[in-house]
Amino acid sequence: MGTFHVVANAEGVLVRPHVEQIGVLDVIDALRRGYNDFQEKPSHYVFLCLLYPVAGVVLMVWSAGANLLPLMFPLASGFALLGPIAAIGLYEISRRREMGLDASWRHALEVRRSPAILSIAAAAGVLFVIFIAWLKVAEAIYAFYFGAVPPASLGLFISNVLTTEAGWWMMFWGNLAGLVFAVLVLAISVVTFPLLLERDIGAVAAMQTSIRAFLRNPVAILFWGLIVAILLVIGSIPIFAGLAVVLPVLGHSTWHLYRKMIGPPDVKPVRGGAT
Repeated sequence: MGTFHVVANAEGVLVRPHVEQIGVLDVIDALRRGYNDFQEKPSHYVFLCLLYPVAGVVLMVWSAGANLLPLMFPLASGFALLGPIAAIGLYEISRRREMGLDASWRHALEVRRSPAILSIAAAAGVLFVIFIAWLKVAEAIYAFYFGAVPPASLGLFISNVLTTEAGWWMMFWGNLAGLVFAVLVLAISVVTFPLLLERDIGAVAAMQTSIRAFLRNPVAILFWGLIVAILLVIGSIPIFAGLAVVLPVLGHSTWHLYRKMIGPPDVKPVRGGAT
């Protein structure tokens, strides 16, 4: 179990890892390397990633049963906001393969023994808060156009969304809000979890580093975000089953994207915040 330090590292040092500048070709290469990792070690995705589509189906059925049809799409698309958490075990597999260590799927569970586990949990908590905020915003947008009363049936809901002006405006503002949330999560998490997995620097320091990486490489990271969005849409058809392949590829690729952007651990730290 790690000690309680989520702002800086265990010594109270605020570490600022060096951020490299990358381009679109680096993103493509990271995706290629991630696919190679998946081909080399494909068995673990059954253990890790089938949980994702199963959770998606369960939540959608629960929403329909609770007459919360307006939240079906926000729930499904909102899973992308939690993707960095779901992929932590995949980062560990890629890290071990990079180091020439045994990279069998059981090592994905060793993340729970990481000295940075509390920082990882704190960063995950931030993403969960953002996920809940997205659901609340999506619910408010629906209520603005259709009122607080839920639709009487799935058919009526689909008809209202696709064939009415109110439905078109709801989709416009809903997708715009979703884009804002997606970019926010991309900025604060693109390297956060791989960084914490490799170095126990604290959740705040890791998220600051992720934001600096985003600001230095906005085109490359937004391009990466577009790839993620496209592959998640493809993987979600039908009933999220394709995510059992898409998720591990994206998870491994994220590790390689992190490796391209963040300098080695021996960068001189900057003294800063307390534990």
